[in-house]
Amino acid sequence: MEEHYQPSEIERSAQNFWQLNQSFMVTENPAKEKFYCLAMFPYPSGKLHMGHVRNYTIADVIARYQRMLGKNVLQPMGWDAFGLPAENAAIKNNTAPAKWTYANIDYMKTQLKQLGFGYDWSRELATCQPDYYRWEQWFFTRLYEKGLVYKKVSGVNWCPNDQTVLANEQVVDGCCWRCDTPVERKEIPQWFIKITDYAEQLLKDLDQLTEWPEQVRAMQRNWIGRSEGVEMLFHLSSPIAGQLDYFNIYTTRPDTLMGVTYVALAAEHPLAIAAAEHNPALAQFIQECKISSVAEAAIATMEKKGVDTGLKAIHPISGCEVPIYAANFVLMGYGSGAVMAVPGHDQRDWEFAHQYGLPIEQVIEPVSDDQICDLSQAAFIEKGRLINSGEFDGLTSEDAFDAIAKKLEQSGKGHKTTNYRLRDWGVSRQRYWGAPIPIFNLPNNGEIAVPFERLPVLLPENVEMDGVQSPIKADPEWRKTELNGQPVEHETDTFDTFMESSWYYARFTCPQYQEGMLDSRAANYWLPVDQYVGGIEHAILHLLYARFFHKLMRDEGLLSSDEPFKRLLCQGMVLKDGVKMSKSKGNTVDPQELINQYGADTVRLFTMFAAPPEQSLEWSDSGVDGAHRFLRRLWKAVANHLNAGNAPALALDQLTEAQRNIRRKTHETIAKVSDDYSRRQTFNTAIAAVMELLNEVTRHADYSTPQGLAVEREALEAAVVLLAPVVPHISHELWQQLGHSNPVIDASWPRHDETALTRSTIELVVQVNGKLRARLDIAANADQETIKSLALENENVIRFTEGSTIRKVIVVPGKLVNIVVGG
Repeated sequence: MEEHYQPSEIERSAQNFWQLNQSFMVTENPAKEKFYCLAMFPYPSGKLHMGHVRNYTIADVIARYQRMLGKNVLQPMGWDAFGLPAENAAIKNNTAPAKWTYANIDYMKTQLKQLGFGYDWSRELATCQPDYYRWEQWFFTRLYEKGLVYKKVSGVNWCPNDQTVLANEQVVDGCCWRCDTPVERKEIPQWFIKITDYAEQLLKDLDQLTEWPEQVRAMQRNWIGRSEGVEMLFHLSSPIAGQLDYFNIYTTRPDTLMGVTYVALAAEHPLAIAAAEHNPALAQFIQECKISSVAEAAIATMEKKGVDTGLKAIHPISGCEVPIYAANFVLMGYGSGAVMAVPGHDQRDWEFAHQYGLPIEQVIEPVSDDQICDLSQAAFIEKGRLINSGEFDGLTSEDAFDAIAKKLEQSGKGHKTTNYRLRDWGVSRQRYWGAPIPIFNLPNNGEIAVPFERLPVLLPENVEMDGVQSPIKADPEWRKTELNGQPVEHETDTFDTFMESSWYYARFTCPQYQEGMLDSRAANYWLPVDQYVGGIEHAILHLLYARFFHKLMRDEGLLSSDEPFKRLLCQGMVLKDGVKMSKSKGNTVDPQELINQYGADTVRLFTMFAAPPEQSLEWSDSGVDGAHRFLRRLWKAVANHLNAGNAPALALDQLTEAQRNIRRKTHETIAKVSDDYSRRQTFNTAIAAVMELLNEVTRHADYSTPQGLAVEREALEAAVVLLAPVVPHISHELWQQLGHSNPVIDASWPRHDETALTRSTIELVVQVNGKLRARLDIAANADQETIKSLALENENVIRFTEGSTIRKVIVVPGKLVNIVVGG
């Protein structure tokens, strides 16, 4: 065997073997237990970064481990290929987005192969390909026919730099998540999918996801935001011509209803707009609101502003008149666009009331000493007991909820209801590089879904980019078409790219299927995904939309499961000098340079060993060197072993104590690594355990006896197999060198031998008055009297007990002896 480790040759040989033998290509096999392992597919940005490498290495380790357990493992790879980054890069580089995207895919695919990831490349897909988005368009038309899709003019988050709409989840601190430009509010026609129809299912089924991080489930619960409350009517004291004489308000705190001192409307509420016709200050305020963000996070931090509309509302119980303000913190897209303001018991309302000199009334008092109520300093927002509330005085907040709801129901002015924070999913985008929305706009301003036989609506790829304007919006000829001899126009908006990523995992089960969106037979065999790996930044956007899409596909009869992903692992970030790696910070590390210098196995080993997968990984050049040194040591250990001669079969009855100790360490390692890979998914501690085993083997190498070689052979083979998911190339070669004809990827995962774990002796620590004074090696089956005698006879123990009265000797079996002495 070659004495020196040559990673480039070894890795090239292993990769050629896998490709030649199509080692990772799989089909449905009902006779075998399946395991579908998937990492979130990448956007083809041009080059892999270390975040990619970590994400895909974690998934590959899990997939390879599950394969060695004998399962039928699917691990596919594809490309989230549509989106603004490609379009912006194309504008910058004076090329077409398609050309730029396909070139990046080719380069990144080569990098992924160099890293040895065990993908079934026969299932590769790119979401920008017509045979993919064709079925997405078809599905949209089915949802349209079911009434789950609608179009309306809506206030949206508009990025003036990218010239497109952003979902609320895509607005971060009032700015665009991509380019950090301050977001504006804009009124435009938008297509929506009714995710709110599935709000209760999405919430309830989170309880099924017991193998998801609780943090992710909590984030989704909060985003869905189920609440129990009361919806009530406030009538106008003086109706406006052409408008309803009332409006609805929803509140989760009906116990505070008697403290309402004003009502706030969204700037775009019909009543506010009508009142603005004779109120110039209000009209100007409404205009100002049109250029502000509609994201909740931005509204929470912005200065609260408003204008008196001049209108009055009648309190539904007291009958008193309260002023109606238009306010920038109320959104038309949330609830009814109107809120009752209780400044005594809501901090936002309190701040607004202070700013505009509005009354602040207390209607809830504390019920415990640790509750502090000083309305001159802040609102009292906790629940308590009602005061200044007429017939409801003395009731607790909980009892008042029911009593006030009943009063409103009896008068026909309100009722209990359930509400959700979740809003329907706006899927329209105004840029070019995305799947065209399959709708024909009719001459009479109506619309119709594009018929199945006219799908896909193709996005032209050979285009010239003229700034940020979409080529299909700029080209009247592309818009023009006909239906049944009548002129119609293509919709020029494209889908939000989260549409593509919401079902790609399902298409991977049947990517070549041409008869429909999914081959239900294949989909039901593989789904749900058994292990999904990706960043926690996708906890709300992608993961919620994918769960929604899965239920839509289930209800279309395409698949039978309720949820797309059974187990979720959210890997931590890769940091350098304490901050996330990014091009803008200039602190990136190029994986390609590391592969060229050290080999892929070293890169994989470092990323898995440096930190537990859920935690951030701090980059360390010395850590990479250390990983490479370990692989050289492993290679050398196997080479020395093979050069020492042939190892016979193990003869357990001929082993010396030292040989039994090495064998025990081998099987302890197998047990620990198996648990770390499967239940705990702490791959760093698994690697550390194998490193300890190798240290033990090399420290006590015994080439002088046949059984010494046999015990070492068992340990080295175990080390190679246990590391095979992490460092597959070197393991592939070493497994062959150790005399195996089958590849290590087809080897069975080792099982520990319980009998090997049995110790003939154990070590006990001896304490005198709680302080360590000796260590004893004693027979594992020694009784307590023998243990006490040996402890008391120990020379060092005698030094600390001589001349003192031994009051008690306590034996903790398998651990320690504590001797209590007194003067």
